[in-house]
Amino acid sequence: MPTLSEVARHAGVTPATVSNVLRNRGRVGATTRQRVLDAVDALGYRPHLAARALAEGRAPTLALMVSSIANPFYPEFALAVERAARSSGHFVIICNTNEDPLTGRAYLDQIAGTLSEGVLVTNANLDFADLHATESRGTPIVLCMWERPNEPPGLPCVAVDFRLAGELAGTHLLALGHRRIGAIVGSKASGIHAARYEGFVDAVRAAGVPKGRVKHAPDTIQGGYTAARALLEADPTLTAIFATNDLPALGAMHAAADLGLSVPGDLSVIGITDIQLARESRPALTTVAVPTVEVADLAVDLLRELIESSYGQAGRQLAASVPMRISSPPQLVVRASTGPARQAR
Repeated sequence: MPTLSEVARHAGVTPATVSNVLRNRGRVGATTRQRVLDAVDALGYRPHLAARALAEGRAPTLALMVSSIANPFYPEFALAVERAARSSGHFVIICNTNEDPLTGRAYLDQIAGTLSEGVLVTNANLDFADLHATESRGTPIVLCMWERPNEPPGLPCVAVDFRLAGELAGTHLLALGHRRIGAIVGSKASGIHAARYEGFVDAVRAAGVPKGRVKHAPDTIQGGYTAARALLEADPTLTAIFATNDLPALGAMHAAADLGLSVPGDLSVIGITDIQLARESRPALTTVAVPTVEVADLAVDLLRELIESSYGQAGRQLAASVPMRISSPPQLVVRASTGPARQAR
């Protein structure tokens, strides 16, 4: 593999000039610049990103930490992040924690500040103490998809009003005449989906309707399937199921089919997020869409601002100065999985 020095000799310039051309820095004449680029093409030179990171103390990469790459939402979000990062000349490293805090800590220790200039964190089950420690060492952190805009986390974040998403889902079912509604929450009672369920409960209580049965389950299709069967077997009068995410909602539709129920004739189902599978399922899933691409753009822009301003270099900032960006509100997307409530079976 050719080196930067070999490119410089081939072009008849100094290594520093080659570096300036490749980084688009400094003042280099048009003729010299073209000579360097021709030499790069002729020799097939490719920069060594790890070596550059060690030499310069910074890397042209951002890390994106996700809890499970098997969850279809995260590849979709990662694609949006990659597009936003590439437009600013950055690459993206995907760090899959498999919902293991120790794996997440290892990523933070080994990548943050060396192979990546900053870290984007989705719902990756990371210890906040580890995130604060990483930030205090000078590597900016941005939380993506923070679910409670009215409760700042003490770290830079992009927030989405997921409580409103739950409220929109509940209001939609109520407008269709549903009064016997079960709920599937894709986390523990105090977990990341709590705000979504709280919004749903707000909607049904405001209508004078009992909140109904609830099951907490893994945020997967299988988790939704198992929870929905339990709900429907315990209360056959249910006419609708609200799920805090699309995957459990899809599982609920599968459970309905196995129980001989039609969707939405016998049972309406609604989720939250609007992943690609929601659009491709049959029937297509009614859901509350969150602005995934917008959040990715906001998160990358915020992280770049923090990197350029050396946020955290002097230690933790005061809570009042920690930046938060709030996305546009979630939007109800009505598809074929919800319809008017029929009389109790």
